[in-house]
Amino acid sequence: MKDKLTSLELKWIVYDIGNSAFILLCTTIIPIYFNSISSAAGIAESDYLTYWSYATSIATIIVVFAGPIFGTLADYKDKKKRYFFISALLGALGLAAFWIPGNWKYFLLLFVCAKVFYSLSLVFYDSMLNDVTTDERMDNVSSIGYALGYIGSCVPFIISLGLVLIGEKIGFSISTSMMIAFILNAVWWIAFTIPIAISYKQKSYIEKQDHVLKQTFGRLYHSLKNAKKDKKIFLFLLAFFFYIDGVYTIIDMSTAYGTSLGLDTTGLLLALLMTQIVAFPASLIFAKLSKKGSSEKLIKIAILAYFCIAVFAIQLDKQWEFWLLAFAVGCFQGGIQSLSRSYFAKIIPDASSGEYFGLFDVCGKGASFLGTFLIGFITQITGHQNIGVAAISVLFLIGFFIFNKVSKME
Repeated sequence: MKDKLTSLELKWIVYDIGNSAFILLCTTIIPIYFNSISSAAGIAESDYLTYWSYATSIATIIVVFAGPIFGTLADYKDKKKRYFFISALLGALGLAAFWIPGNWKYFLLLFVCAKVFYSLSLVFYDSMLNDVTTDERMDNVSSIGYALGYIGSCVPFIISLGLVLIGEKIGFSISTSMMIAFILNAVWWIAFTIPIAISYKQKSYIEKQDHVLKQTFGRLYHSLKNAKKDKKIFLFLLAFFFYIDGVYTIIDMSTAYGTSLGLDTTGLLLALLMTQIVAFPASLIFAKLSKKGSSEKLIKIAILAYFCIAVFAIQLDKQWEFWLLAFAVGCFQGGIQSLSRSYFAKIIPDASSGEYFGLFDVCGKGASFLGTFLIGFITQITGHQNIGVAAISVLFLIGFFIFNKVSKME
């Protein structure tokens, strides 16, 4: 069958199942766990949200600088797979150790390290897309990756949530439950890393010269220069910077925001589990629609939907409103991420995919510090979380108008 996944495409896709377990924890259980640690140390609720925002921002700022450099290095022959596996392994080991620090500052430090390695693994992983499939199949393969990632990550999450909610009833202390949850998700992450780490072969690459460091920074400068000259790539990255910043801020801060408003934590976790379940069919629907229509139109629809979500979140103060918000996010989260990834892969040179995806992640996961920083900073100076959230809606508007210009370019 024409649409049947190849073995390599499937092995590439399942890494989304593995790493999504980590990011789901980061948006659900981990902020609540950090809240319990910080509360025990006497940290106020509003300050807890601020410190969590700053930690997330620091992790992404590091990736802003490290992503393009390591992405460029990964374009050399036989380097991409090695860098990918090392970063995924270190990220998973960091996750497995989350239960160890009792001090909230050390916990945040370990969280930053794990988040950095997670983000770097995605730089290499995303840039593999050019080698594992064709331009015609990219939208479909990328969308299926996100879809299976959403539904697959629910398996370790449900087990982890069960441990947190009923662990004490079966004789586990909360610390023991969290230890098992962190280790379980780390093992899950690595298990789904191995298939593509073994099978991937780098088809498109740059030949390494004698002065590797000089060559690497020279190529990085060249890519930045070319991206600026190629208006379509440059404007897409600029649009992506703004709209995906808003998307990742919502992903990173949703549980922390709900917790700071005093909403029931069990309800928050179940609502975000629903987001993952809804995102599974929604991502597959976006994959089907991308075959029949323009991916540019679908991305614009998703951006406008997220703008409405951000505006709604400004007045959020009830549990049912959080559930409605979680459902809406699930409808568009996979589509906007997967189509943006495949759209970018189609407009860049194959041999330099690592370089360009390094820039892509700077403007995506690496640059999402802006939204989290704005929430933390505005919340700190005003004392009102809702005002901080208002800034996110502006990011979607800016991203939409720039991408609208990109969609009209040949």
